[in-house]
Amino acid sequence: MLTVTKGLVAATMFFLELGVLISLGYWGFTLEANVLVRILLGLGGPAVFATLWGLFMAGGKAPHQLHGIARAAFEVVWFGAGAAALAASGLVTAGVVFAVVYVVDGVLRLLTDQV
Repeated sequence: MLTVTKGLVAATMFFLELGVLISLGYWGFTLEANVLVRILLGLGGPAVFATLWGLFMAGGKAPHQLHGIARAAFEVVWFGAGAAALAASGLVTAGVVFAVVYVVDGVLRLLTDQV
């Protein structure tokens, strides 16, 4: 049972990570701005965030792996940005649901020693 729970928690975390990138892209492409700005933010936002994830968080193989409070702060900012991007795009309910799923997944990761 614990193995199944750990797998579901890890899968949820993976989909949340992808959700941040998708949310940022959606936000960038739906801005009320000229097309060049929308393309720049729609592609650039997710690219910057993916680079940061790769540098600091990527599955224990990041060159500057964060631990403890620094990791927690990075995660809160990272996933908070995903929720905020959804809300800023007009998808407020989706942003709230995204944030709640992240919090529940975070608690489950703590309870199953996956942090």
